[in-house]
Amino acid sequence: MTEVSRCCSDEKCQSDKPLQVAIIGSGSAAFACAIKAAEGGAEVTLIEGAEVIGGCCVNIGCVPSKILIRAAQLAQQQRSNPFEGVADHSPQISRVLLAKQQTARVEELRQAKYLNILQSNPALKLLKGWARFQDKNTFIVKKADGSEKAIKADRILIASGSTPIIPPIPGLDKTPYWTSTEALFSEQLPEHLIVIGSSVIALEIAQAYRRLGSEVTILARHHLLYKEDPLLGEELTNCFEKEGIKVCNQTQSSEISHDGKQFTLVTNVGTLSSDALLISTGRRANTENLGLENINLKTDESGRIIVSEKMKTNVKHIYAAGDCSSMPQYVYVAAAAGSRAGINMTGGDATLDLSTMPAVIFTDPQVATVGLTETEAKAQGIETVSRVLDMENVPRALANFETDGFIKLVIEKNSEQLIGAQILAHEGGELIQTAALAIKNKMKITELADQLFPYLTMVEGIKLCAQTFNKDVKELSCCAG
Repeated sequence: MTEVSRCCSDEKCQSDKPLQVAIIGSGSAAFACAIKAAEGGAEVTLIEGAEVIGGCCVNIGCVPSKILIRAAQLAQQQRSNPFEGVADHSPQISRVLLAKQQTARVEELRQAKYLNILQSNPALKLLKGWARFQDKNTFIVKKADGSEKAIKADRILIASGSTPIIPPIPGLDKTPYWTSTEALFSEQLPEHLIVIGSSVIALEIAQAYRRLGSEVTILARHHLLYKEDPLLGEELTNCFEKEGIKVCNQTQSSEISHDGKQFTLVTNVGTLSSDALLISTGRRANTENLGLENINLKTDESGRIIVSEKMKTNVKHIYAAGDCSSMPQYVYVAAAAGSRAGINMTGGDATLDLSTMPAVIFTDPQVATVGLTETEAKAQGIETVSRVLDMENVPRALANFETDGFIKLVIEKNSEQLIGAQILAHEGGELIQTAALAIKNKMKITELADQLFPYLTMVEGIKLCAQTFNKDVKELSCCAG
């Protein structure tokens, strides 16, 4: 039997009853929206079918991955450091203890950033169950015990997240392969890990496992970071290979099997074997079971909900944010989108501008980008000029004995305004926001070059690269203005 919970949506009674907002999901986008909607006077119900709340980032994404990456980096620094007089030694690694520490920090942050907010804000409530639209204002929530509850709401946010894409490789579904979730929390270190995938998650985890002591092979359908500026993938491949990671470009598997101990992969470069296999070929939106066909909500070919810069869908009172939407899949974008949806649901008019959205891949060296690449600019009819500064020209990189990578700046030829930056550098993520602010404020490259940057910082590389548009930096003194 279905229990019905009614929220008034008639205009005549909205004046004496709070606006009713329902949110499908409980991750960053959902909570950002819930908080803003509550500030706007709404009563908010979050609906979550998963066992725990908090979404991908805190539970199985950003938080545990950065712990793993940092631990692996420290292990690598013990194994091999660039300084004479500081002895290298083999790190003692317990994957069991590391996994427990990851889990403990995840639980701590889930409590602080999600559960505590629910408990302290009387305008928010949580309903556990899986939601499916019945009509444009109503959806049925199926609970774990099989009972159902109908929810009606004045405004709705869909923030249902995403799940890993599993390629249809013959035999794969019969094997105990890993997704990123299993890889992040495994208590075992494989002797050999094969990674199928060539983008953010695949590369971060691949390098972490190599630094923890596993042999690692990456199978890239194209090449590493094939959607980015080609120089990023080329240089990162060189860095990986120096660490002993085998990168197989233009490689696909046609069959996979498992004999109880070992994986066997038939590929176009021969047969490969390993004792662990990570599938990291992207993520798909969690929209197929929401009943979107019942409300004619528009999605793209991959199932992502199409939204405007105000997070609005084609159904005027329904919004979407996070990985299930057509926005980029970054947690800070999800949170910003959710926040703006909450504002707009309650009478505001907020938009989200992604033209200067910075992005970081937490490999080592890190990949950091913002704005347009030369190729993207050309597709928009923009004539460009660019410069590449190798990190060996950055004094701090020299002092650190970590000179892998480069800084590339792209300007519009006529105006000389900065329109893009692509960086591969140790701690490169700490540099990119400077470029983002310069692009946002329409700075000319000469203006950027004239700024004061503190000496012996990595971000000084931005200034030095800007100077190369008009000077040879090799002819400048070490802290030339």
